[in-house]
Amino acid sequence: MGTDIRASVFVGTSLDGFIARPNGTFDFLPDSPEPHGYEEFFATVDALLMGRKTYETALAFGQWPYGSKPVFVLSSRTLAQAPDGAVVERVTGTPQEIMTGLAARGIEHVYVDGGQTVQQFLRAGLIDRITVTRVPVLIGSGISIFGESDRDVPLQHIATHSYPSGLVQSEYAVLPPRQH
Repeated sequence: MGTDIRASVFVGTSLDGFIARPNGTFDFLPDSPEPHGYEEFFATVDALLMGRKTYETALAFGQWPYGSKPVFVLSSRTLAQAPDGAVVERVTGTPQEIMTGLAARGIEHVYVDGGQTVQQFLRAGLIDRITVTRVPVLIGSGISIFGESDRDVPLQHIATHSYPSGLVQSEYAVLPPRQH
């Protein structure tokens, strides 16, 4: 990758691959206390990187979900006011420039979140690990976590776990692109 920083995705999707409905809501995700590894994953990251839409969605939660962990928001616009105690900074640039800047600040593991941001960093070859938790529901249309791609992105399966609620979680390492 060229920097000493790891980037991971941890996301919930409908079985048909959508992270949200077309209007951005994700009411199909279970609101259950069943643990599925998010807290453990979150403890391993130094910071979060997300797009403005994901940031605005998080602001609407009522309680800031990221504590005092630094949140970097990709946006060319001024951001809405962060809640008290939140550490939020707007960033711009290419994915490589952003990752180099985060690494220079001592960040070793970043959680990349939000459909467009994940797609942009995946296309740039900057995502190392993807964990997808599939919810047993088909919603028919919505926002895809991966979107369209002009090339294959080879993955290596690490593990799959199923949960009593019906959630199925798979973890993958992102491999270098295949040469044709």
